[in-house]
Amino acid sequence: MSNLPKRKSIRIGDYDYSTPGAYFITICTANREKIFWSDRRGELCSPANVPLSDIGIIVDNEIKRLNSVYDAVRVDKYCIMPDHIHFIISIDTDADGRTQFAPTISRVMKQFKGSITKQVGRPIWQKSFYDHGIRNQQDYDEIWAYIENNPLKYALNRTL
Repeated sequence: MSNLPKRKSIRIGDYDYSTPGAYFITICTANREKIFWSDRRGELCSPANVPLSDIGIIVDNEIKRLNSVYDAVRVDKYCIMPDHIHFIISIDTDADGRTQFAPTISRVMKQFKGSITKQVGRPIWQKSFYDHGIRNQQDYDEIWAYIENNPLKYALNRTL
């Protein structure tokens, strides 16, 4: 038996992550490496005109591609920070209220991270990701505002 500590699962045990609804997802880089923003001189820049690094551009393209990869999955909102990404991802239903064939959030994130890792040519991700099932419109609106304001908040915290 290994003496290594076991990673605690952050997933809800019996929850069906292909259930229709909206999810707030955060994915971090390994060791919180700041690799997504760049001013092309390798320095971080302000969020007012965030030029993405080459890796940040790959991430941005893959996020935009998610809307076409899965019929039932839609990225409603996202922001790319220097060392992490925030998303609101929705899983839709058809006109009769049935779920179209929808992969789980875990599967979507695994394929998303894997595609980027392959394009970058090295592992860049922290294990797992944070998720939160969005409960209602108020929760959705608060998360939307958080994602919208995150780059500015980050810049303000750096200047204080």
